[in-house]
Amino acid sequence: MSMKILYDGAIFAMQARGGINRYFENLISRLPTSLELILTTARPQHYPESLHPNLRVHRFARYGFRPGRLAYWLEKYYFRAMEARVDVDVLHATYYQLLTRESLAAKRSPTVVTVYDMIYEMGHIYPDFQIYNRNIEPKRQAVFAADVVLCISECTKKDLLERYPTLPPSKVKVTYLASEFRPEMGYGPEPIPDRPYFLYVGGRGVHKNFERLVQAFARLSQTHADLQWCLVGAPPHGEELRKIQAAGIGDRLWCPGAVPDEHLAKLYRHAIAFVYPSLYEGFGIPPLEAMICDTPVIASRISSIPEVAGEAAFYFDPNSVDELYDQMKFVLAHPAERERKIQEGRHQAAKFSWEQTTAQTLAAYQRLV
Repeated sequence: MSMKILYDGAIFAMQARGGINRYFENLISRLPTSLELILTTARPQHYPESLHPNLRVHRFARYGFRPGRLAYWLEKYYFRAMEARVDVDVLHATYYQLLTRESLAAKRSPTVVTVYDMIYEMGHIYPDFQIYNRNIEPKRQAVFAADVVLCISECTKKDLLERYPTLPPSKVKVTYLASEFRPEMGYGPEPIPDRPYFLYVGGRGVHKNFERLVQAFARLSQTHADLQWCLVGAPPHGEELRKIQAAGIGDRLWCPGAVPDEHLAKLYRHAIAFVYPSLYEGFGIPPLEAMICDTPVIASRISSIPEVAGEAAFYFDPNSVDELYDQMKFVLAHPAERERKIQEGRHQAAKFSWEQTTAQTLAAYQRLV
């Protein structure tokens, strides 16, 4: 079935590289070649046309404007102009701001929006009122304006429908994410810590609960003098670094910064375990990456994480430093249980693929035509 799909480039103007970018890159690169795909973007360098043989990128300049209200207005205008000029079958928004009620007042084409999480709606995690205007309200307008809402986990779907009980459940579908990691990755020459280590990967915003990991590792290091911890991502600084040093574990930290996937796969593969202490996740790709690389996962039993890790993780209450400490200590003391979780992780990781994500998304498009 031939279709013409229009994507806005909002997320590519917001971030140079991130999880949502990778989601759309993997989705578009796997869509059938019978489809005609169009993307509007202010930053074409972040979206190569080579992803799909029938992808056309329509570029426009921001003329030096910083991201903000004026920049978003320009993108909305260009997106609507493109819809009016090109006869498309489906619009798929990469983020929420371009699908506010005003943007779609005269829309002609069926619209899809993907919801990645409901973390900002969890007021106890991010209570800042300004978040309402920047994130919550645009998302609310987008999900009610869209004809189909794709959620990246059952947890995200449940949280969305609980937040907005008048949203028709029939238009909300789940399309799980996946990982580009493969079992053969992680055997290259890249450097790793020279002592046994636990691994943490990614950002360290409030919902990542990183401070409790610092506290748990500090306790564990008192009885395990040879342990290190590897932190992949931006090196700690400021108050975060002061807390690490005050806990007495600054000299145990091995921080390579941001690394390519091949290097990250090797860091996963050689870790004692990957630790994921988040307070909330819409999906959670790092546990999936760890399982693909035969790394046991120590994770919060909360939100979507059990959907991703299944029975393959060592779970703990993310509000309890004691439980996190106990699970890290347990993994060190029970190699047979660690190996059992690795085996379970292989089977669990096989349940997710970008091919499955693409097929489910394509089915959502086809229902609208």
